Amino acid sequence: MLKYALALAVLVAPTISQASTAKSVLSAAQVRGEATFRFIGLPIYEARLYTDAGAPLDWNRDFGIELEYMRNLTETDLVESTLKELDRLGSPIPVRAQLTQCFDDVRKGDQYLAVSRGPNKIGFWRNGVRVCTLSHPQIKQRFMAIFVGDDTRSKSFTRQLKGE
Repeated sequence: MLKYALALAVLVAPTISQASTAKSVLSAAQVRGEATFRFIGLPIYEARLYTDAGAPLDWNRDFGIELEYMRNLTETDLVESTLKELDRLGSPIPVRAQLTQCFDDVRKGDQYLAVSRGPNKIGFWRNGVRVCTLSHPQIKQRFMAIFVGDDTRSKSFTRQLKGE
């Protein structure tokens, strides 16, 4: 029985760690919505939107987005797909070097938490450990819009993530 309890603790620990990370960064953070992003039917990541007390998304307030990966991806995959989405949603912005510092290869079960710090900064945590801060004018709007903006790749994903 103890063996099963330990196995369960190992499986649940990353989620608890991320939730406590979100709450330590955003004092009243609660999950607003959850969604699974799929590409050609394959699940890529499970996303969670953290807002103040689970309130509806308000771009004027700080919020967090957590991604728990469901497959292995390389740093290059993460950086390139992020840059393509930033370009698709507006003019290119020079953040490649910062993204390379923020992102690392992910394996199934790894988590990234992105938390806005005003309009021009986003802090990143990987598996509960702070890894970097992405800084650029209006980066909150540009980066977070990939997941919760008006022109995302999947409207149903975005509605679920926003808890609508």
